[in-house]
Amino acid sequence: MFGKKKPVTHIDKEQLQLIENAQRRIKQKKRLYFHFVIFLIGAIFLIILNTVLGVGEFTKIFGLDWFVFAILAWLFLFVFHLFNVFVTHKFMGKDWEEAQLSKLVSKQKARIKILKTEVEQTQPVATPAIPEKKTRIHKNLTVIAAAGENDSIGKDNGLIWHLSDDLKRFKALTSNHCIIMGRKTFESFSKPLPNRTHIIITRQQNYTVPNGVIVVHNIEDALDAAKNDSQPFIIGGGEIYRQAMPYADKIELTRVHETFEGDAFFPKIEGSEWVETQNRHNQKDAQHPYAFSFITYQRR
Repeated sequence: MFGKKKPVTHIDKEQLQLIENAQRRIKQKKRLYFHFVIFLIGAIFLIILNTVLGVGEFTKIFGLDWFVFAILAWLFLFVFHLFNVFVTHKFMGKDWEEAQLSKLVSKQKARIKILKTEVEQTQPVATPAIPEKKTRIHKNLTVIAAAGENDSIGKDNGLIWHLSDDLKRFKALTSNHCIIMGRKTFESFSKPLPNRTHIIITRQQNYTVPNGVIVVHNIEDALDAAKNDSQPFIIGGGEIYRQAMPYADKIELTRVHETFEGDAFFPKIEGSEWVETQNRHNQKDAQHPYAFSFITYQRR
């Protein structure tokens, strides 16, 4: 029903340049050929004009019959064209142009380097100050999350798994504390979680929330709002985790021992910054379709 698709040919930059050079050479040689043909016809035409029709019979230029002089002048132009196509092109073609350009650029760079050295010697440039690392605003900030082996934490703004013991642990750890989250994480709840102070981070300036829920617009303001809590928690999602990691002192991670397809991910835990202090493994069972581990990390 459908015809066969033509194979797609991929031409890299070097191949394309070779093709363009070949096409340009073909055009040069065609022009030279036309020049030669026109030269022959023109020479014959001039000879006929003089010898048969007698045009300019007594006209001489530098002692030569005018038509001879005209043919010699035209011959000179043809020889110059021939020389340009087959000789000049060899040593003043594209490669020669690129070599000359490279040489000039190198000279300019060397000159700029010398000028820069002279300026630095006469007017030393001040060394820019090294920016300070982010100060942890809260002393006991904890990141709490559940992530698959590939760091997936959710899909379509929802959980990928349901692990009863993980939910119980989350409730036990976060109860009576501030929980900091992004807008989408808050909207994934059917209602605010009991016995916790909700702090929502959103770019929306007029975002409406139930009474008792705090709305801020950046991670620093969220941590400031939780300053009176002995241990506030960051509960997601992926972007909020990434912003909070430089400020955190502890990570409470439920590592689900399976790879999941998701659209939100937990940041990589760098061994140079974090040390594992606890690890409790849990086998899968009737209430837990996947094996999982409760892991605690402390900042080094």
